[in-house]
Amino acid sequence: MPNAWDIGSARLLEALGFPAVATTSSGLAATLGRMDQRVTRDQLTAHVADLAAALDLPLSVDAEAGYPSDPGGVVETVRLVATAGAAGCSIEDFAPDSQRIVSLEVAVRRVQAAASEAHRHGLVLTARAENHLYGIDDLDDTIARLQAYRDAGADVVYAPGIASLASIQHLVSEVDCPVNVLLQPDGPTLAELAAAGVQRVSTGGALAFVAYRAMVDAAQQLLRDGSPHALGRVLDPRLRTTAFD
Repeated sequence: MPNAWDIGSARLLEALGFPAVATTSSGLAATLGRMDQRVTRDQLTAHVADLAAALDLPLSVDAEAGYPSDPGGVVETVRLVATAGAAGCSIEDFAPDSQRIVSLEVAVRRVQAAASEAHRHGLVLTARAENHLYGIDDLDDTIARLQAYRDAGADVVYAPGIASLASIQHLVSEVDCPVNVLLQPDGPTLAELAAAGVQRVSTGGALAFVAYRAMVDAAQQLLRDGSPHALGRVLDPRLRTTAFD
């Protein structure tokens, strides 16, 4: 389930044959010239509506922490993305305002609330444990959190940042529910993850920043020596015809 950052990228992923697409908080933020976790709920909701209207595929939404401080909290966030056309969404246990992982008690309460609203709308809820993205290399705590999120009603659990295949295998065996894994450049392959029991793989903001890197490389070549050769490495026109109106 690759992560798109705008309508064009979403349509290209659909044209390539992927069965589902997700949003990416960091990729969306980049389209707005912002850092991750600085997109408002209204901006996210508008983005979801645009992508859902453009796709014939299920769309899963990276809803960050669920905007618990906004009116209505995580319940209203889930309702808004459902109304915008999402088929699923995720919430995480990292609080951008405090830059800390929230307590398990608080996180479970939010997952329970989000799951109740998600299931009312037929959405798949993914609950994320963010330890490994923020320097907390505690697999036991991560597993305990994911087990608690599962018991609180999450349909899928997700601990982005774990790169070790052995750790992923252990996590899958312990949580006993569908696991999503973040695909990483130096991490296990899709085949290895599937053999480990992983049921869903996503790409986070990686595809967006691969695209931005290609643009920067071409622009730097122009700036450096004026060569137009980098401008020849463009998207296959046939794919553009397939993906774009």
